[in-house]
This record gives sequence, structure tokens and C-alpha cells, in this order.
Amino acid sequence: MDTLQGHIEAIVYVQPENGFTVARLKEPRKKELTIIVGTLPSIQPGETVSCQGVWKTHPSYGRQFEVADCQVEVPCDLMGIQKYLESGLVKGIGPVFAKKIVDRFGTDTLKVIDETPHRLLEIQGLGEKKKDKIVECWQQQRSIREVMIFLRAHGVSPAYAQRIFKAYGNESIERVKKNPYQLAKDIFGIGFKTADTLAQKLGLPEHSPERLSAGIQFVLWELTTEGHTCYPLGQLIPAAKEMLEVEEGLIEAQVNRLKETGELIEQKVGEEPFIWLKPFHAYEQGIARDLKRLIESPQALRSIDLEKAADWVQHLLHIRFAEQQEAAVKKALEDKVHIITGGPGTGKSTITNAILAVTAKLTDKILLAAPTGRAAKRMSEITHRKAFTLHALLEWDPINGGFKRSRDNPLSCDLLIIDEASMIDTPLLFSLLRAIPSTARVLFVGDIDQLPSVGPGTILRDLIQSSLIGVTRLTEIFRQAKGSRIITNAHRINQGEFPEIYSNEKSDFHYIEAETPEAIQQVILQLVSKDIPAKHGFDRINDIQVLSPMKRGTIGIEMLNEALQNLLNPSDRPFFRAGRRFHLQDKVMQLRNNYNKKIYNGDIGRIATVDMEEQQLEVDFDDKRVAYEFSELDELVLAYAASIHKYQGSECPCVVMPIHTTHFKLLHRNLLYTGVTRGKSQVFLVGTKKAIAIAISNNEGLKRFTGLEMAIRAAPPSPRPNATQLRFV
Repeated sequence: MDTLQGHIEAIVYVQPENGFTVARLKEPRKKELTIIVGTLPSIQPGETVSCQGVWKTHPSYGRQFEVADCQVEVPCDLMGIQKYLESGLVKGIGPVFAKKIVDRFGTDTLKVIDETPHRLLEIQGLGEKKKDKIVECWQQQRSIREVMIFLRAHGVSPAYAQRIFKAYGNESIERVKKNPYQLAKDIFGIGFKTADTLAQKLGLPEHSPERLSAGIQFVLWELTTEGHTCYPLGQLIPAAKEMLEVEEGLIEAQVNRLKETGELIEQKVGEEPFIWLKPFHAYEQGIARDLKRLIESPQALRSIDLEKAADWVQHLLHIRFAEQQEAAVKKALEDKVHIITGGPGTGKSTITNAILAVTAKLTDKILLAAPTGRAAKRMSEITHRKAFTLHALLEWDPINGGFKRSRDNPLSCDLLIIDEASMIDTPLLFSLLRAIPSTARVLFVGDIDQLPSVGPGTILRDLIQSSLIGVTRLTEIFRQAKGSRIITNAHRINQGEFPEIYSNEKSDFHYIEAETPEAIQQVILQLVSKDIPAKHGFDRINDIQVLSPMKRGTIGIEMLNEALQNLLNPSDRPFFRAGRRFHLQDKVMQLRNNYNKKIYNGDIGRIATVDMEEQQLEVDFDDKRVAYEFSELDELVLAYAASIHKYQGSECPCVVMPIHTTHFKLLHRNLLYTGVTRGKSQVFLVGTKKAIAIAISNNEGLKRFTGLEMAIRAAPPSPRPNATQLRFV
């Protein structure tokens, strides 16, 4: 193989799926830049690299260097040093100071920063504060380089070095050596296979108890990302065997050892044995206990005449209840815990406002909450009262971890109403119920036919099927909603009927036929960039949301995002981090809960600022601006197109959805129904009637294994609280 050395002048392209990268390399003493290609997920502009590979000629792009192996090195020539410093890799040094420093110290620059950093004060305009920041970042970069070298020596991509260092600090290498499998738990983006590669390079035998234990638990943790809180033992063993590539007997023996230590819990559901990770078994048991406690405890609110209350609130709000609505209001004013479920246009908002109006005459201790920021904002608009996200309501404690609100520090409320209850996952409901005082009345409002939560569990379904809680099901669509084709078609889809797709000019629901994925993508690009904004006046980025059920493929989220980014927000100054290309003003989505930033999985914002010198950017979310270090950008993805699941609980003026048989595995009725109901004013389906028919006929949904319904049914009666502890209004 040939070897090329030089600094990375620019990143041209990165494929997020596999890290395939196209970059321009500047070799010392050569004027022309060299195009290098290969799987290079960790390189950044400004870094000096040594690449081993072969020369090839691409039919369209000409001569390229195909990289087989690439190592980041300390730059030694003046241009390499300057490019390294001005790249933003060392915080506090931008292009201006990089040139001044290199002009002053020449090829000794890095040695000066490393050994005699006080000499940086010789640079005009560079004060003590900036010097300290440069030194701190330089030392951190040196530690990260050591982790990179360690990982590369053991066959793991150095792309993870920054994340590992952020989690473990100066103990990174020691902690990785001690238990490489901990990486799969602690480091976002590192899976079992990466940790296993490292462990085996470090000499851990493939039959070791540590490997088997980590593998079994990792399979279960991965299954929680698919929504399961437990899993049939008969299916877990083969799944673990496939990943670990060892005999089933070894896995069975390790499962038994993990049961003995309490890390796994086995319990029968019917006649079949199921396995839980210890935390998820505790979550479900805790939810069951707290529900019993709430239902069986006296409430603070006094009893009222339900007939008079219903008549009074109808007069107050100038409405006339339908039969189902009146029953829902009365039951919610009577039951300690109640669930109201129904689709769009069935009057859930009217009922919520009626319950609030009546309860406000009894107490001012009323709390409203929803799982997401957008859902809470919509709840506030409907009720004209402050609504919180559940995370904000429970008050995250960044110092100690966990929520401040708990059994020992409960919420102060006599009534708690939770909207979009189908989106609550198991850990969040566990934390919420622990914080609700025994005397409070609780109302869950949601749509049982929507997709379940992004996180593990099928909370609303399990609560309803447990038969412990009173439920009102709303099925009647009201007159004002009947004029919306979005709402009537959503109900047709939910009932297994084909939607009315032949729309007129005034319709809010549209179907456009396109046979191939390539044709569908072109139609979507035309709709979003020109046709919809021209006809309906929507902003191309903020008011239109493309939703797709799949990640990959021509009409998958990743390729649609790339095409829409180029079309709606092109840039000649992109920057690449975490294998992704970002532009200023890009629409982005948060991928996981970040409690310290108070930003959560599925939140959508726009990139507001990019500071290459400080290595950070800021994202404007609905109600706040959030700063991200460049090392944290693996938490963000483009959001011009998003998954239906991730967008659940949000609404947009206009939704555009591809629907094609290439999405066969994910063509489910509740997926289509949820996607359609995300559109407030306009919905466009682009694809084939066959795909729509497949989705409507498939009412199985994606099966989730949970034990909550069983736990609720089996929970013992709650101890009666002391009457002197109760407060009555």
C-alpha cells in the first residue's frame, strides 16, 4: 500500500450509516489537494493524518486515494500546525490567534503550548483567561488522543474517544481495561459488538462469565429500545446465542446466575416464563403499588352533585354535551383515577375544560402536564392554563440525578390532568406516580389507537386492560370536526376502512400517486419546496414536516433529510461532526433525553449559531436556546424528515408522508393513523394505494411484551392512610 501524509483541508461528504467519508487532503510541499475516500468516521478538518491505501480512478470523480487505514498524528510542519489550531479542535484558538501563535513560535508552537504555555501571553491580545482556556483544552485533547491511540491499538474506531473521555475523564483507559463491556451501558452510540471487540483484544475469553453476563443484559436493554419491558425466556436464549455465538447451555447457566444475584427477574405470564431486567421489574411493580394507593385512598376534593355540576358547566361554557361527553365529565369528577380515550374530533379538549372549570370551584391546586414540550404547549393553548412537561413537573436534579419530586417530596395538587397519555413510557410513569399525593385525583387523557410510547411499555393500553381504572371511550365525531377530511379519514383508517383519497381544492387531505421510491422522493421534494408553500403559504421548514416509517432507503428518513437539507437550506460552509453534516439554520431533532439541558427525545429545533473557535453551537427549541459542545452532536440528527414514532405527540400545520410497499415491515394501521393525525391543517400521502391498503389491513401492530397489566391485577391492597393526615376541601 501507498502512504499519504498531510492535513485534512475539508470534509466533502460523510455517509451517516457507515462513516464512509470523502475528504480533501493537503500534502506538504504540494499545491493540489488530494481526494481521499474510505471509512473515516472520526477525522476532522485541520487534523494531520497518515493514510495507508491504494490509488483508484473513479469514473465520474477521477483519481482518488482509497484509504484502508488512517492514523491521526501530531502536525509537524507550519501549515499543518496552523490548520490544526484554527480548525476549532483547540477551544479558544480561531484563525486569527492561530496565525499569530504560529508566526511567533513557528514549528515550536505545539511544544510551547505543551511545556511552557505561559509564553502564549507574548501574543498581543491574548490574556490570562484565554491562555488558561487554551491550556485546559490542550490537556484534554492530549488525553483524548491517548484514548484514541489506545482504542485504535485494540481495533476500535477512535471516533468514540471524545465520548469515553467525557464520561470517564482521566481514568478512561483504566476503566475501559477494567470492564470494556461497561462502555455499552455508559457511552451513547457504543453497542455490545464494539465493546466485545475491545474486550477480546484485551484478552477476555469468549466464554467468560463477564462476557456472557454483559451480552445477555445487553440483549434485554436493546429489547427495551423496541418497547419491551420483559421478554419470553424461550426467545431470549436464542437471541443471546445469536449475538454471543456460544452454546445455549452456557447462556442458560449464566441467566440462572444472574437470577440468583437479582440482576434478572423471572416470572410467569400465564404458563410462559418471562425475564425482566431488575429496574424494569421494579418499575412495573412500583406503578402497580402506587395506582392501588391512589385509587384506595380518600381524596381531598369533596363530593358534589354531578347532575348540577354538568348543567352548570354547560351553561358556563355555552356548550351542550353529547351523551358520551357528559358521562366522561361525571366519571372524571367522581373517580379517583380515570382515563378518557378517543380519537381526534371526539371532544377530549371540551371535556378537559369542563372538568377544569368545575374543579376550580373546589380548589386552586390543579396541575396540568404532558410528556413533551409541544404537547404541553398545546394543552396550555386549549385550557388557558400553564401546562408543564412531566420532566419539568417532576423537577430533574442535575447534581444528584433523578427527580426532586418523589414520595418524600410530593407534588402539591388536588387534581392532576395528564394529556397525550399514550406517550408516557414505563420509567416515567413510575417516577410520576411516586410523586402524586395519595389525596389527589388523577385524569389520564389520550388516544389508545395511537402508537405506544417511544420508550418501553404500552402504558395506556395496560392501564385500560387492567380493569382497575375507570375508562371513558369517546367514539362520536362532532359536527365541526366532520368537515375535516383529515379527521374523518383518520377514523376510517382506525376502523379498517380505506380513506377517501379523491380530494377537491378545499380538502385538507390529499393523495398523490407515485409508483417507485425515486418518483415518491421527487414528488415530496417538489411539494415541500414549491407547491405547498405557494398554495397554502406555509414556511418550507417550520410549517411542513415529512414523516416516514423507515430510516433507510430512497424514501427513508436519512436520504430524505439529505435531499431536503440540500434543497431547503443549502450551505457552502457545512461542518461535519459525529459522521453528520450540519448547516446553520438546519432543522434538527434531539435523539435522547438530556435532563441536564432540559431537552428530550423527539424535541425539534433550529441551529441558531455555530462557533468554530469555542467548538459549540446553539439550537433554538420552542421556548429556549440550548448550547451543545461539538462532542455532543451525536445527540442531534436532521429533522426535515422524521420518524412517525419520534414525532408522536407533536403536530405541524402540514404533514407529508411517503407510503410504499418497500416499507412493508412497518406498514401498520396505528402507524398510518398516528402519522395522519399529526397534521393540523393539511396532510399529503404520496405513494401507492396498495401500500395504504396493506397498512389499513394490518392491525396487529408491533408486539410489545410488558408485565404491567399482570402487576396491576396482582398488586395487594394499599395500606389505609391515617385519616389525620388527610386534608379535605
